[in-house]
Amino acid sequence: MTATSLDDLHERWLDDPDYKDAYDALEEEFSLAAALIEARTRAGLSQEEVAQRMHTKQTVIARLESGRTMPSTRTLKRFADATGTTLKISFDPRHPA
Repeated sequence: MTATSLDDLHERWLDDPDYKDAYDALEEEFSLAAALIEARTRAGLSQEEVAQRMHTKQTVIARLESGRTMPSTRTLKRFADATGTTLKISFDPRHPA
């Protein structure tokens, strides 16, 4: 029996419309979480250090970076300030399906 990589399974599952719809619905959360993690690591900060700068707890930063919560723009601005970055929000045209 050969091992199947997670990427191979994901590619195969994308052929299933239900899986693709569920995956696409989570894309925004995943990309926001990835952007938060990237900003923090680029700044060379731990979650604890960002939390201290935001006057909150490390668990709050972990929750933000997990993608399970949708933070307010005020929270995103505080995160940006804590990581020495600039928050930009844009509206891009949707790509045709």
